[in-house]
Amino acid sequence: MARPDRKREEREEVEMNERLVAVNRVAKVVKGGRRFGFAALVVVGDGRGRVGHGHAKAREVPDAIRKATEQAKRNMIRVALREGRTIHHDIVGRYGAGHVHLRTAPAGTGIIAGGPLRAIFEAIGIQDVVAKAIGTNNPYNMVNATFAAFKLMESPRTVAARRGKKVSEIVANRDVRMKEAKVEDASENDADAAAE
Repeated sequence: MARPDRKREEREEVEMNERLVAVNRVAKVVKGGRRFGFAALVVVGDGRGRVGHGHAKAREVPDAIRKATEQAKRNMIRVALREGRTIHHDIVGRYGAGHVHLRTAPAGTGIIAGGPLRAIFEAIGIQDVVAKAIGTNNPYNMVNATFAAFKLMESPRTVAARRGKKVSEIVANRDVRMKEAKVEDASENDADAAAE
């Protein structure tokens, strides 16, 4: 019976998207001088809403990447995606000096993000998103801030369950608010144009 489980695990491992975010050379000072090693930051996702990140050190780069990948697979979280292509709502994630603003985007927008954020979105399977990192360009803080935002994110189903309402009521209210915001933006733009 162990054999089918092994096949399923191998199939799951093949489907994982691994993204190397950063590699640093690190030094350990010992009696005879310095011993150099490498630290790797890796993001792993299944392309369907599960993603994890890992950080590990080793004497050689491939060993550091392998250890970080194993850690990322152990620490995976699930993120609810809207229509399987974008996030449900705008959110801000914070970690240390890093602030990450994530915004939903209409179909066809693509991934508008740089560096570590792009690697995370590609691994998780998000196709349309706008992201901006503010405060630091340290990849470790940016990745941790993005995961903090993912942990705060809620799907309409969880919000409806918490409030004791139907999912359709939550989604309808969201759509009404989005239309009102568009009307306000259009009226402000018209007022600005008239003032000029």
